[in-house]
Amino acid sequence: MSAALEHISIVLVEPQSPGNIGMVCRAMKNMGLMRLRLVRGCDRFHPEALKFAVAARDLLERAELFPDLASALADSTLTVGTTRRHGKYRQEILSPTQVALRLREQAGPGCCAAIVFGREDSGLTTDELSLCRWHATIPSAEAYGSLNLAQSVLVFCYELGKAGASPGGGRDLPIADSGEMETLFGQMGACLRKIGFLNEQNPEHIMRSLRRIFFRAELDSREVAILRGMLTQIDWAVNGFDGRKRP
Repeated sequence: MSAALEHISIVLVEPQSPGNIGMVCRAMKNMGLMRLRLVRGCDRFHPEALKFAVAARDLLERAELFPDLASALADSTLTVGTTRRHGKYRQEILSPTQVALRLREQAGPGCCAAIVFGREDSGLTTDELSLCRWHATIPSAEAYGSLNLAQSVLVFCYELGKAGASPGGGRDLPIADSGEMETLFGQMGACLRKIGFLNEQNPEHIMRSLRRIFFRAELDSREVAILRGMLTQIDWAVNGFDGRKRP
């Protein structure tokens, strides 16, 4: 297995068909990926899953289980959420080829990656996509753009294998992982609500835009710590503030 592929996980959020889980395992093993993570969903040891996994049953047995997507991504630095739909919060959507090239450049020791796939019938929610640094889609016919889950995973795995190993080099300091970024966003949201910057009726409207800004910045751990220190100081300085914006 390529050293670069060792650090890439495939994450399935609430898969509904055991057969699809089995076919995903087969697609992954065909292309040299061995790390599968499951967020809830159906029984991975259902006979249909075992049947379609064929010689990739070992991936089923080693699959890691998580209660939610945030915990499944907590140790990943580069996260990709797949989606078929575009919209206000689904911008800068990459193709599988673009994803593979980016991961080729950046994934490796100390910089793990995860590609996230949603439910067969509804995909990922906007909140789940907001946990991911990048968004991606497989270009398909307008008349019928919905792909089977296992087919989608196979396309991405193929592009990852085709892209080859990382050329080395890269950043001196690795990008902050998802756990660090989510802690930052949680503190940021609380602070911005306290000073009256966010609309209490819909605080996520602005927070999703802030997520996109800071994800694009590719912050390292030291930079996250600086921002969190700044937010702590702001929080301390506004004690007694009544939460209303000043004209």
